Amino acid sequence: MTAETPGATPASTALVTGATAGLGAEFARQLAEQGHRLVLVARDAGRLRAVAEELENTFGVTAEVLPADLTEDTGVAAVVARLADPARPVEILVNNAGMGLLRSFAENPIEDEKRHLKLHVETAMELSHAALQGMLQRGSGRIINVASVAAFLPRETYSAAKAWLLSFSRWANIAYASRGIHVTAVCPGFTHTEFHDRMGMDKSVAPSWMWLSAEQVVREGLADNARGRGVSIPSRRYKALVAAARLLPAKLVAGPPRRAK
Repeated sequence: MTAETPGATPASTALVTGATAGLGAEFARQLAEQGHRLVLVARDAGRLRAVAEELENTFGVTAEVLPADLTEDTGVAAVVARLADPARPVEILVNNAGMGLLRSFAENPIEDEKRHLKLHVETAMELSHAALQGMLQRGSGRIINVASVAAFLPRETYSAAKAWLLSFSRWANIAYASRGIHVTAVCPGFTHTEFHDRMGMDKSVAPSWMWLSAEQVVREGLADNARGRGVSIPSRRYKALVAAARLLPAKLVAGPPRRAK
């Protein structure tokens, strides 16, 4: 087992949403490697059980599965109930579940836009609120909200939703730091996961140098959260891009247009 991230608490419980693939699966893997017990949340019960079994066999941790659709009120309520259970405290919450919309705002059905907004903003807010209750009582806790470099850029409603997560995380990290709670918005750029494939996006629109590995994003995100940083922007190249985005005209930093495969 590798050395723990600074500030990690051995044998604490971490709840990860969107845990069957991509960044969520990598968060679960690295947290298991650190020795944390896991609660894994995603829609596909079969994939959840497979991921849980693999992590238990590889790292010797317990991995509880909680199938839930976080775009639905019933699914959110099930996870809120688990976070609120005082007999089984959750010390680390990773709000990772997400989705993308390939077409532009005006072309998307409004119901798709509403599900998109609910998952990225309302669900993350509800789960953070539920987790904070126990964390404040215990005087410790960690929340990681997976945002995006898009939060700093004009990129449809995805950017708008991630900008909310970024702003909320910055504020919450300041507000609750004195009570032992670290809240971090992890803001990766293009990352090799299933995310873009699921939305049917042609990944060649972004040059190869812009793509990050899930391992790097999660490793840097966990380290920044453990150190109490409100924002984590993995890699020097994306730190530079965000710095430039604050100075350049919005039209120049909007990024390449999405297109279907």
